[in-house]
Amino acid sequence: MTRILADLPDEDIAKLDARAAEQGKSRASLVREAVRLFLVQGDRSNDWIERYAGLWADRDDIPDGVEYQRAIREDRRPYEDI
Repeated sequence: MTRILADLPDEDIAKLDARAAEQGKSRASLVREAVRLFLVQGDRSNDWIERYAGLWADRDDIPDGVEYQRAIREDRRPYEDI
């Protein structure tokens, strides 16, 4: 195991220490867990739009989005009449 030196804001250290106390773990243990989790997640994007775009594309029970919007707006006056 290799030791590292990292500068963290005092506010983050206080929160980390509080979490460590809650879990009965050391600060170093929590940092190791955080690094391990970060590495396991790999290159997965944090951009939820990229991850979930088209998620329901193959579902047959969900109508076309444009058709759905038109259907729920049928009772409204057309913009031309406003």
